[in-house]
Amino acid sequence: MDIRHIEQSDIASCAAVFMAAYNRMPWNYEWTPDAATRYLTEYFTAKDFVGLAAFHQGRPIGAVFAHRKTWWTGDQLYIDEVFVDADSQGKGVGNMLLEVADQYCSQHGITRITLMTNRFMPAFKFYQRNDFVKADQFALLFREVE
Repeated sequence: MDIRHIEQSDIASCAAVFMAAYNRMPWNYEWTPDAATRYLTEYFTAKDFVGLAAFHQGRPIGAVFAHRKTWWTGDQLYIDEVFVDADSQGKGVGNMLLEVADQYCSQHGITRITLMTNRFMPAFKFYQRNDFVKADQFALLFREVE
């Protein structure tokens, strides 16, 4: 397995992995190839994008889409998406992606990694096993717009 920075030419194949990860249990999302590609492209084209993908036999099997963000305690890497192909989950791919993200942060003076996840999904325990701490003082709020 090879982990490298994401290039524009990787977006469509990363979108396929993204759909394979999320269009199944337990999430059961309904991403289409067009929507998934547009979604990941929005991150890719954003200022200070940081993207890492794990490749096996030339095709991506997992990725981190993130961006560098200024914070008063020091710059942080805000992870927008982490996903691993269903067939590769539980095999250390996600752990390796987070390790490489840590190395990236160390090399670029970034002092913290931040992310948001659903506490009722398996990813929550994955992040806790990778030393992420739940911040009880924060709440994600939203409302539907008619």
